Amino acid sequence: MDNLQSKSNLPTLKIGEVEIFWLDGGQIRLDGGPMFGPVPKVLWSKTVEVGEDNCIAIDNSAMLLITPSAKIIIDSGIGDKMTAKQQEHFHVQQPWQIPENLNRLGLSTDDIDLVIPTHADFDHAGGLTRNNDAGKPVPTFAQAQHIFQKKEWLVVKNPDRRSASSYWPENFAGLEEGRNLKIIDGDFQITPEVKIFLTGGHTIGHQGLEINSKGESAAHLGDLLPSKNHLHPLWVIAYDDYPMEVIAVKERLLPIYARKQSWLLFYHDTEICAGRAQLKEDKNDITLGSTISKSEY
Repeated sequence: MDNLQSKSNLPTLKIGEVEIFWLDGGQIRLDGGPMFGPVPKVLWSKTVEVGEDNCIAIDNSAMLLITPSAKIIIDSGIGDKMTAKQQEHFHVQQPWQIPENLNRLGLSTDDIDLVIPTHADFDHAGGLTRNNDAGKPVPTFAQAQHIFQKKEWLVVKNPDRRSASSYWPENFAGLEEGRNLKIIDGDFQITPEVKIFLTGGHTIGHQGLEINSKGESAAHLGDLLPSKNHLHPLWVIAYDDYPMEVIAVKERLLPIYARKQSWLLFYHDTEICAGRAQLKEDKNDITLGSTISKSEY
C-alpha cells in the first residue's frame, strides 16, 4: 500500500489494516450562511475564506477504503452529469475525477466491491452514475453493491418537496434491490473492520461509519460533521432536516471518539482530510490533534 500512495499522490491514512485514500469528487462554491446554520457570520467567517458573494469553497472528498477483503467507496462526489446551468448555479470550481484517481492507484471503477453513500444529496450521490454513450445514466461502479439505509431509500423513491431539490433521480438510475443495491435498517457490519450505523439528523436515513483495525480507529459522520469547523455540537448546517438529532449524535459520539483518540474523517473540508479527536483541557469540548493536510499532496 505504501507503493500505491507514492504512485497516486492522493491524501491517505492507514487505520490498522485499512488504507484510506481521499478522492477528487469535485469542488463547488455555496453561500456560507447555510453551511453554518444558526452560527452568526461574525463567528463562522473567521474559520473560512469568504468571497464578496458570501460564498465559500466546498470540497466533496469521496473516500476509497482498501480493506483486506474489499475495496469500498464512501460517497461519490458531484459526478460529471451536471448541465452547464447546474455547473453555473453551484459554481463548480474543480471537476469530478474519481475514475482518474482510481487509475492512478492502478484500479478502475470495476474494481470497487461496495459503495456506501452517507445519504442521497446530489453532492454525495452525483458520482453513483455516469452517462453512457447514448446519454443514459448507468451505475459508475458496475460491479459494486450499493448500500443505503431503508429510511433513506424510501425518500429517494418518493421524495418530498424539500428532498426533491437535491435527490436527483438520474443519480440512482440502474440501482435495483437484489442486484446491485442492498437496503439495510440500522447498524450493519460490512467487513470485519468497517461498520455502518444510522445517524439520522441531516436526513432521515443518513448513515455514518466506523473503522476499527489493529487497535486504531476512525469515524466518518458525513454531513453531521462536514468539516473541522463543525466540531462544536451547536455548529450545525441549515440543510439539516433534523438539527436537534445532529446535536444529540455529536454530543454522544464525539467524546467517545476523543477518549479513543479516533481519527475523524471529513468530506467537505477544503484544508484537511482528517484529524485525531481529543478532549480539550476542560473535558467538555472536542479539538483535533494530528491532522492530514490537503496542502501536502
